[in-house]
Amino acid sequence: MASRGQCSPVLRVDNVGKIYGPGCPHCVELTGPEHGRNVCPKCLSIVAFHGISFELFESEVLGIVGESGSGKSSLLRCLHLDEDPCSGSLYHKEVDNGRRDLFTCSWQQKRTIRTRLLAVVYQSPHLGLRMGLTAGANVAEPLLVNHHRPNFGAIRARVMDLFNRVELPTDRADCPIRSFSGGMQQRVQIARALACNPSVLLLDEPTSGLDVSVQASVLDLIRRIQWDTGLPVVIVSHDLGVIRLLTTRTLVMRFGRVVEAGLTDQILSDPQHPYTQQLVASALT
Repeated sequence: MASRGQCSPVLRVDNVGKIYGPGCPHCVELTGPEHGRNVCPKCLSIVAFHGISFELFESEVLGIVGESGSGKSSLLRCLHLDEDPCSGSLYHKEVDNGRRDLFTCSWQQKRTIRTRLLAVVYQSPHLGLRMGLTAGANVAEPLLVNHHRPNFGAIRARVMDLFNRVELPTDRADCPIRSFSGGMQQRVQIARALACNPSVLLLDEPTSGLDVSVQASVLDLIRRIQWDTGLPVVIVSHDLGVIRLLTTRTLVMRFGRVVEAGLTDQILSDPQHPYTQQLVASALT
C-alpha cells in the first residue's frame, strides 16, 4: 500500500466554517472552547464550526467525536453538500483532478457528486429513506437516477446483491420500509448508500437510538463492509466505543473547534487536551 506521501487524498477539507445567523466580526473571536460557548454574545449567531481542515485517504476511517452541539453533524452535512459553509473549501480527487472546490459547484453538479461519489447514512433512517417506498425501491432509486437508460433486470439483481451484503432477507425486498425494524432500516440505508459504489462514505451517528445488541450488529456490518471494500469513511459519533472500534484517526471537537487530532489509539490511550481526557474518563466510568 502506498504511503500518504506517495498518494493524494480522496477528500481534502480546507479551513471550513459554518455560522447560523447574521454573523458579525466578533463571532469567531468570542466563541470556542476557551469561551465555553458557540453562540456569539454580540449578534447571537451560532458558530457551528470554524477552521476545520483535514485530509481523508484511501481505506482510511476518520472519526469525528464530540458532545451534542460540538458541530460535528453540521460539518458532515456540509461535507455531503447538503448545506453550504460560510468559509473554506472542499476537494474530491475525482472532480477536476482534485482542483475544483465542490462548494462552488452548481446544485445540479452537487446532486451528481452526492449520487456518484459521496454517500451518507443518517442517524435517523427517516432522513435517508423514502418511507412511502418498499425497501428494494429505496435501494434501487439512486441506481435509477444514475442511469439515463436503466436496465431494470440488472438493477433488480444489484438490489438483491446489496440485500445479501447487508444481511437482509431478499424475500422482503418488496415489503414497505415502514414494516422494518430500526436496525433493519439502517441496513437498508447502508445498502442504498453503497448502491452506486461511492468513493467516500459518511456516517452520522449510525447506531444512535438502536438497542445495544442491534448497535453491535450494525457496527460489525459497517466494519466488515469497510474492510472488504477499502472504502474511505468519515464517521461522526459521541460514542468513544464506536470511535475506538471503527476508526484509525480521530478529530475531537468542542464548541465548533478541533481541540485534538491524531491516531485514534494514541488519543484514547494518552489524551492531551482536558476535554478529551474528560471524554475518555467518562467512557471508563
